[in-house]
Amino acid sequence: MSGRAQQARPARRKGTGDDGAHAAAAGPRLRSVAGVPRRIVALLAVTLLSLAGAGAYAATAFQEARTSQAAVPAVQVAAASALPAEPFVMFRNTAAGRGNGEAAFAPLTNPSGERFLSGRACDRVYATRQIVSCLATKNAVPTTFEASTYGPSLQPLQGWALGGIPSRTRISPDGALLASTVFVAGHSYASAGFSTETVIRGADGTVYGNLETFALMADGTRIKATDRNIWGVTFVPGAPNAFYATASSQGNIWLVRGDLAERTLTVVASGVECPSISPDGKRIAFKKSDSGTLVGDRHPAVLDLATGNVTVLGEQRNLDDQLEWLDGNTILYGLPRDDTGQDSDIWSLSTHAGATPELFIEHAWSPAVVR
Repeated sequence: MSGRAQQARPARRKGTGDDGAHAAAAGPRLRSVAGVPRRIVALLAVTLLSLAGAGAYAATAFQEARTSQAAVPAVQVAAASALPAEPFVMFRNTAAGRGNGEAAFAPLTNPSGERFLSGRACDRVYATRQIVSCLATKNAVPTTFEASTYGPSLQPLQGWALGGIPSRTRISPDGALLASTVFVAGHSYASAGFSTETVIRGADGTVYGNLETFALMADGTRIKATDRNIWGVTFVPGAPNAFYATASSQGNIWLVRGDLAERTLTVVASGVECPSISPDGKRIAFKKSDSGTLVGDRHPAVLDLATGNVTVLGEQRNLDDQLEWLDGNTILYGLPRDDTGQDSDIWSLSTHAGATPELFIEHAWSPAVVR
């Protein structure tokens, strides 16, 4: 996104330049002041009016310059040739200027400091030590969508076509599995008639297929609804075939546990959207809908898998991002800066009671924490 456009230069006000002279001549006749001829009084009046107009114009121009400068993000960037050895956070750079839209990273010790550009444009990005997942829109005629993976040296590994608009991507902790979600129809989970395609692939090239072909089970009964959609995969640490995801049908929202070997999706809770499993595998951070359906605002919440207890966190703004765990007690998420959706920031929020959101990285989106 480019910097905010500079405001149009204001029209010259009456009372400046020639218009000021005309106004002075058209006004009441000027008398002499303390013996000063009328002609000199008129000249002084025109001069003062011109200076006042020039001052007003200069003040306006100065304010315009300040506004324009403030709209340009003060973000330091540098080119990267490899992923760093130290812990880092990867994200989509939304700052104006160099590297806008690229996958970038910053050290966890200084996430708001200098960011390093990968040279790869991504709509959604995720990373582990072994692999980077990048979902991108190719602006050509016609527009196409593409997924690609990169290694630790940012070297290309694989690439394949996507069936729609990029929405979500996740990688298993060991880098062996990669999930992608796209919109085949619609562009929002609140859109009527939206349709998703979520596919899991192996780093070795194995394709496990569209999750909509898996058996969706609830209380031992298979749900055969044709309007179902699956999205928001998160992989279970230490369980090679297991993952969680969101399933929906006829307005219902479910948290499902998936099994790649059995090709099943089993309902384990209701009202859980876009799950993100904690590093210890015991909790699920998710978007909780105010209405309990796909329509309405969502706010971050945490589900305890052992007890089923849900804790709604202290973020009042509407959330449309898959959460990421910064550590065992803190989540990250992106929020747009304005209605255009072209720029955004990443926020952090503790899962402890009474915590409030804190700005984590300006001009960034789609965070992935790599330790």
